Amino acid sequence: MYDFLLYLFPELSRFPRDHKFVLGDRVQKLALDILDDFIVAYYSRNKLDRLREANLKLEQLRFLIRLSHDLKCLSHKKYGIISSKINEIGGTIGNWIKSINKER
Repeated sequence: MYDFLLYLFPELSRFPRDHKFVLGDRVQKLALDILDDFIVAYYSRNKLDRLREANLKLEQLRFLIRLSHDLKCLSHKKYGIISSKINEIGGTIGNWIKSINKER
């Protein structure tokens, strides 16, 4: 997630001015919230609730990234890279949830 943020934030700063402060800020906040959820889940006893929260936020992030692409804030290439990174993060969340469910 940290590496994803390192890639995403410079891209958000390139958003057109009319989308940077609403859409860009929303994407940035959601991405940071997901990182927070990962950190809390890692150190928490009740990991499952936090991971489900992170998964929901990741889905919201997917739609905002898609909207950013449709509004021409992201090129096709950047959209593809960001989308694949989001899918990787989603797979990580899914695997983490599966491993917790197996322990129970």
